[in-house]
Amino acid sequence: MGILEVKNVGKRFGGLQALSEVNLSVAENSCHAIIGPNGAGKSTLLNCLVGKLIPDSGSVMFDGQSVLGRAPYEINQMGISRVFQTPEIFGDLTVMENMMIPIFAKRDGAFRMHAFETITNEKQVVEQAEKMLEEMNMADKRHMHAAAMSRGDKRRLEIGMCLSQEPRLLLLDEPTAGMARADTNNTIDLLKQIKEERDITIAIIEHDMHVVFSLADRITVLAQGTPLVEDDPQNIKGNPKVREAYLGESA
Repeated sequence: MGILEVKNVGKRFGGLQALSEVNLSVAENSCHAIIGPNGAGKSTLLNCLVGKLIPDSGSVMFDGQSVLGRAPYEINQMGISRVFQTPEIFGDLTVMENMMIPIFAKRDGAFRMHAFETITNEKQVVEQAEKMLEEMNMADKRHMHAAAMSRGDKRRLEIGMCLSQEPRLLLLDEPTAGMARADTNNTIDLLKQIKEERDITIAIIEHDMHVVFSLADRITVLAQGTPLVEDDPQNIKGNPKVREAYLGESA
């Protein structure tokens, strides 16, 4: 049994069946990619995993506990962190200030902007933020306003903010979308480092197959809301069902 278990999940939006009988098992300390053409149901599935959507049927279990019906902050407290398609950072704050926010929130369970001046003077929070910036190779950018950074650096900061909460499962929603190739390669290298150095499970939705095949230990292919095939990366590449789903014709 995997650390993340999705069983018979279905989700309908009006007349559209977005997900149908989706089953997925993500092994602990692995990187599991979820791929598929546009409209396959990838983002809908991810939203079900983090409590943003409640499936019409089926179950989603993380380490033996259901995530269904839980608020996003509760899911975060369970040990699940999500990286969105568009980096979720505070552009008007510095890199250092951004990094301090999730560290404070993990400790106290909430964050209030009016209390920000207080937490910037807390030694333990500052030390943890500095340590994470070092790990993300961003210490030299600590005083830079986050809005001024490249998309690749914003993504690196967001990943660091997630890791500062010490999650057991990191969900990545197209983390290299909109990036230049150099930033994409840097993000791949960062995620490889995280896989090697941390006791963490990664689930990734990604259109860039270079990213998928560089990182994934296992791949699930969705087509029209239904799992088409699940296999190791080397077997996915030449699978005729996968090629048909992407190309729209039998290969």
